[in-house]
Amino acid sequence: MLVLVAPGQGAQAPGFLNPWLELPGVADRLAGLSSTAGLDLAHFGTKAEAEEIRDTAVAQPLLVAAGLLAAEQLFGDPAAARCALGAVAGHSVGEITAAAVGGVLSAEAAMTFVRTRSTAMAQAAAVTETGMSAVLGGDPDAVVAHLENLGLTPANINGAGQIVAAGTMKQLAELTSDKPEKARVIPLKVAGAFHTHHMTPAVAVLDELAQTLAVSDPALPYVSNTDGAVVASGAEIVSRLVSQVSNPVRWDLCMETFKELGVTAIIELVPGGTLVGLAKRALPGVATLALKTPDDLEAARAIVAEHGTQE
Repeated sequence: MLVLVAPGQGAQAPGFLNPWLELPGVADRLAGLSSTAGLDLAHFGTKAEAEEIRDTAVAQPLLVAAGLLAAEQLFGDPAAARCALGAVAGHSVGEITAAAVGGVLSAEAAMTFVRTRSTAMAQAAAVTETGMSAVLGGDPDAVVAHLENLGLTPANINGAGQIVAAGTMKQLAELTSDKPEKARVIPLKVAGAFHTHHMTPAVAVLDELAQTLAVSDPALPYVSNTDGAVVASGAEIVSRLVSQVSNPVRWDLCMETFKELGVTAIIELVPGGTLVGLAKRALPGVATLALKTPDDLEAARAIVAEHGTQE
């Protein structure tokens, strides 16, 4: 059983779209997605410096567009993807990519949603100086308790010994000097305390937009990172996409659901690597592939042929 996953903010890197734009038709497709998003995504994916694409309002549309382009190159058309896949899921903003691949939203609706999401979250982040830090190692329950004692939110519980703390820069500085037992703390290059109460102002903005979107039920199992549940209602998925911006990501529970579904392979869309790394530690024996450049497409297609649903 093959699961397709899409990464979240922070996975982007300068120039990562360069090799993809060499493929026939990709530049035109990206131009269309750029028009919907109101951003020059070709520039941001090829020429922009790291600081430019760190901007929340840029990073999120760029990641969703990149994931959609890679999925189209891998499968050819949406119907083929939905036939081959056993499930889809995404980490944070990657859930929007997963919703589009799964047939809940059109590519254009996904780009409209992510553009509004990214702008609203950037505005919310500007109110207070906030950020995020990865906590690696330690006992998970003890780490969560330690974060909460410092007033921090365990915003991403990723499994495989990784929890991401979010809060004010002062709280994060306290975490750096007062680490949980047997844990390391690594500050992340993100522009706010995502998936916490600091993002609450963005929820109302997204809820208003959600009422205007054309939504369909997913054509295959959609695993929500709210709680790892398989959600069969398109309306419920979009509702979760709205509330997700101010609630923690439970990727650990998504991986538990993959295991229960009988996953045998995972492919991570561009710019892949983070989620495959977690899967290698949490799901031993499962074949994994991070789709980084077009050079990876042949190997990805071989995984699809071996592990995808056959009809």
